[in-house]
Amino acid sequence: MQLYNKLSAKERAELIDKAGKDRLTISFYQYHQIKNPQILRDKLFLEWNALDVLGRIYVSYEGINAQLSVPSENFYALKDQLDSISFLKDIRLNVAVEQDNKSFLKLKVKVRNKIVADGLNDDTFDVTNKGVHLNAKEFNEMLANPNTVCVDMRNHYESEIGHFDGAVTPDVDTFRDSLDIIEEDLKDNKEDKNLLMYCTGGIRCEKASAYYKHKGFKNVFQLEGGIIEYTRQVNEEGIENKFIGKNFVFDHRRAEKITDHVVANCHQCGKPCDTHTNCANEGCHLLFIQCDECSEKMENTCSTSCQEIIYLPYEAQKELRKGKHASNKIFKKGRSKVLKYKN
Repeated sequence: MQLYNKLSAKERAELIDKAGKDRLTISFYQYHQIKNPQILRDKLFLEWNALDVLGRIYVSYEGINAQLSVPSENFYALKDQLDSISFLKDIRLNVAVEQDNKSFLKLKVKVRNKIVADGLNDDTFDVTNKGVHLNAKEFNEMLANPNTVCVDMRNHYESEIGHFDGAVTPDVDTFRDSLDIIEEDLKDNKEDKNLLMYCTGGIRCEKASAYYKHKGFKNVFQLEGGIIEYTRQVNEEGIENKFIGKNFVFDHRRAEKITDHVVANCHQCGKPCDTHTNCANEGCHLLFIQCDECSEKMENTCSTSCQEIIYLPYEAQKELRKGKHASNKIFKKGRSKVLKYKN
């Protein structure tokens, strides 16, 4: 019985090409008390592996957070499987704005303490006492209200390439960092302002809205389904689009284009650009914005030192990586001193 992925990303990419089937990139989440996350984790892996599902899924005692891709022909089989699980029946599935057959190359279903790293003690407040959910039309109306403060609940590298017009975009590295900063900035307006929040797919706002209500905010609202669902409604219903730029996503696509506006700049030369790349030096792997010209000149690296390293023999590169478990992969997105324009 196979309970874990056994193929490399390269092997899986070759199989996807060979199959020649269109795939759908999908995300969903649900907060729900799960007594034994490991049992659910194994069940999902077995059933989804059989459907050729690929993706990154977190299961915990508080619920599930899933980002995945599935062959289009297996979409309804996946939906039927989700509907067979009581707390996932009729769950809203956020279908990606832009599709890529290789958005995910492995199936990873992991048991985690939390489905989003928020740093909160859930026993100290009622996580079910959430804010008011708004659809795209209602969100636009609330956004236009002069008594509204709209806050982007994502991290700096996400909002840098795209955000709602007029939104507050905290300069933070993690979701947990933003919670206290936002409360402090709005501490004098807890009762008289509308706190309007949004994120990629809605999951961060689910917890944040309950947290802010616990902290004394009286008028708390959140965008139902996040930017992904907002874009779908805008496109299908002819609603005015208030989002500008790209929506950052956590898969191999890195972003979905929502509008043609380019609101960011290359971190190396300052030219208007909103394309993220990971430094080609595996010992660095820094995520940063790089234009085509700099990409060619720097060979997809963030600095001359990293550019020199990629020409070293593989074993020499491997030796340099020893002891650098996190390096730039997690906390240094776009923050490195080597990025001249960013700094």
